[in-house]
Parts: sequence; C-alpha cells; structure tokens
Amino acid sequence: MMAHVPSHYEVLGVPVTASVAEIKRAYRRAARQHHPDHGGDPLEFRRVTLAFEVLSRPDRRTAYDRSYFTSSPQREEQGGRREEHSGRREEHSGRAEGAPSAAAGTTADGGVHAHARRTAGQRSQWAEPAVYEPPFAEGVVPLVPADIAARPEHGEPRRRGLFGAEARIQRERSTAALIRRQVLAQIPSARLLNGLRSPADSAHIGHAVLAGYRLALVESMLVPRGNYAWDGAHLVHGSRTVAPPLLAHQVRHFQNLFPELNVQGFVLVATPDGNPHEPVIDVRRGAEGIIEPLNASKFVRELRHFLSSGPQPNTVFVPALARLLTGLH
Repeated sequence: MMAHVPSHYEVLGVPVTASVAEIKRAYRRAARQHHPDHGGDPLEFRRVTLAFEVLSRPDRRTAYDRSYFTSSPQREEQGGRREEHSGRREEHSGRAEGAPSAAAGTTADGGVHAHARRTAGQRSQWAEPAVYEPPFAEGVVPLVPADIAARPEHGEPRRRGLFGAEARIQRERSTAALIRRQVLAQIPSARLLNGLRSPADSAHIGHAVLAGYRLALVESMLVPRGNYAWDGAHLVHGSRTVAPPLLAHQVRHFQNLFPELNVQGFVLVATPDGNPHEPVIDVRRGAEGIIEPLNASKFVRELRHFLSSGPQPNTVFVPALARLLTGLH
C-alpha cells in the first residue's frame, strides 16, 4: 500500500477552519522544529514551507481548497516513484460484497427489514452511534473541529445565475429536507453537504452525502405529474423528452479525487405536489443509462441502501469530510 500524502493542513497541524493568524503561528512553530540549522529534517522543512506558501495566500488557499487538496499536493520523489494517497477503495459496484440487495433488504416505503437491521441479535452497524476516523484525541489538532464534524448538515443552496434561481433553490431545499428526514435520521454517521463546487469545471453539485467510506452525489429535477419512461438518456413523457442533470462525469471525477471512497450518483425526480411515488418511471428494456432517475420513494430506498451497506457505515471519515467542507461554495 502506497504512503499517505499529507495535506498542507496536516503538515502545519491546523484544521481546515484555521485563520491566517493561526496558520502563521503554526508555521513558525513547525519551521523552528524542522529547520535543518536546528537539526531538523530537510524534507519535513520543505513540506512545511510549501504548506505555508499555499495556505498563507488567500488566492492560493482558495484554489487549493476548491481542488480538494490536489492542486498543489505534498509529493516527494522517492525511489523514482511518487507517493500517492492510499485508500481503502472497495470495488466500484455500488454495493459491498455480500451485502443484501435493495429488494431483499428494504420495505416498500424505504424501511429496512428486521433481518437487515440485525445480525446475530445485534443492531446493524450503520444504526450505531457515529465514530470518527481518526478519533479525536487530546493534544492532537484534527482536520475538522469535533463540533463541526458532529453536525449532520453543512452548507445551503446558493443563488447562481439570473434565471430560475428561486425555483432551483426551493427544489434543492426540498431535496435537502428529504435527505435530512429519511437518511440522516436513520444513519447517524451520514453527513449532508449542500452546494459543492466541482473542480472539474467549477459547476455546482446540489448535494453530497458521506457515510463511512461511501459518497453519494445528488442532483434533482422537477417535472409534471404523469407516467414517464427512461430510455437510458432521457425521460420520455408522450412527445416530450427531458434530459436529467448531467452527473456521471462528476461521479467519475470525484471517484478519482477520492480513491479511498466508493462514489455513486443519484438523480431525484420530484413533482410539484410532493407525492413520493410520483412520477411513475418505467425503465425501457435495454436502457443502460449510468444514473437512473428515481422518484422520491425509490431515491430514499436506494440512497439509504448504498450508504448503509458499505464498509464501516457508522464511521465519519474525517479527512474526506474536511476536503468536502473546503469545497462548499
């Protein structure tokens, strides 16, 4: 397994919420400790200097944060190979090996059957209180302060563009409320982030949900009531076709940025009346779209299953949460 590449924040020993004054104090402390003239390690001193050069300048820090710590990584050549961020990435199948299928483990309203909730008389791990990795320890400065890491929801929909802003904001608020009620309330480790900025093209992503070592990217759309057919690329309603939000390329990009996580995309299709079983969406034979649009009932069921069936689903993976928090617009 390749070595972990520390972020600039880790090198200086400050949280991602650190002020410029805190960064300067941490730099002076670290520079004295690692300066070669004082018997320190030249490699560590270079890491400290690079971290300070980036984090002490607002423009460079913003670019670094929006790249999710990849625009100016702490890499050193060793033996002709670059160190890479190691991770516990599972197979990118959207389901942990041996996990029950959605049909077998969930009820029609998105609830979980008793046999999925309990194993050998015990509660399933996803329903346990959240634990933090790495754990918070006295004397160790975490990447995210404990009180912030404990918050189930971060960020909010933001105004962007000139047209349709209010409708979009209301739709995203409704989506966040649905996730809050039906997912966060069920999975204590789940963390909802509203309004991420994609480093691929500066596009906005409505929502992301992190639980354990799984990350769900979520977009939503509003359509009139009725029956729709999904042909793999469009929702078809009579003579009308509607393209869902383009999310697949963002999923691929975030998977590359977070190799330690399993990343999957979800598109919620809602109707004005808020009926969770509307619209009815039939999947045409042979439709092989990467991300199938889902009504609210199926969306909740599939999202809950994805997050709860992963490895260590009751874990809040603090390094990933820290990177995502810096990507909020």
